[in-house]
Amino acid sequence: MGRPGDERPVFGERKEELEKHEFMMGIERGRLAVALDVLTDALVLVGQHGVYCKSARQPGLPTMDIRMISKGIEDAKDLIGSVLVEMKGKKG
Repeated sequence: MGRPGDERPVFGERKEELEKHEFMMGIERGRLAVALDVLTDALVLVGQHGVYCKSARQPGLPTMDIRMISKGIEDAKDLIGSVLVEMKGKKG
C-alpha cells in the first residue's frame, strides 16, 4: 500500500483483505470491493437488529430508522457496484 491516507485505521484493520483484493483487481477496484464487503456486513447487522426492533405503527416491519439505514446502505452498495462495473468496462 503506502499511498496517502493509508494511515487510517481501516487500512490496518482490513490489511489482509485489502492486499488480496488490491492484488487481484488493482488498488481502486480492490478498495471498492472491500468497501462493498464492509457495507454488506453492516447490512447484515442492521437486518439482525431489525428483527428485534419492530414498528409500532406497522407490525411486521422494522422501525423506520432501521429501514432508512438499510436503504442507505443498499443505495451505497448499488453506487459502488456501478463504479466497479464502469471501471471494468474502461479497463478492458
